[in-house]
Amino acid sequence: MAKKIIISVIIVIISSINFNLAYHKSYSADTVDSVINGAQKFIKSGKDKPIKENELKNLSKFIYNLLLAIAIIIAVIVGMILGIQFMTSSIEEKAKIKETLVPYVVSCVVVFGAFGIWRLAVSILSKW
Repeated sequence: MAKKIIISVIIVIISSINFNLAYHKSYSADTVDSVINGAQKFIKSGKDKPIKENELKNLSKFIYNLLLAIAIIIAVIVGMILGIQFMTSSIEEKAKIKETLVPYVVSCVVVFGAFGIWRLAVSILSKW
């Protein structure tokens, strides 16, 4: 059951990366001259459309909230599955489920700790 969840999470991540790559312009170069020309075009395009601070903040908040919601949903679903298995299993199976609870708790701490660090970094950097 956990393998299916992991595979589905990997599929969602890969599809979101593919979606992201499909809608962003990429630059490639064959020679040094094309690298320089591409860099000059990139710099000129930035002068025409400067980055707006509010749009960047809103995008960061949206990505943060989306990823946090996905992490919470996955953590709750996996926790519910493990809890139901623990309640309905025999003594030997409960020992195996307790062994799977350790990586579950560690991964929850790592994931939600990463979100906390992200929020802290954004709040510190926004003051500059």
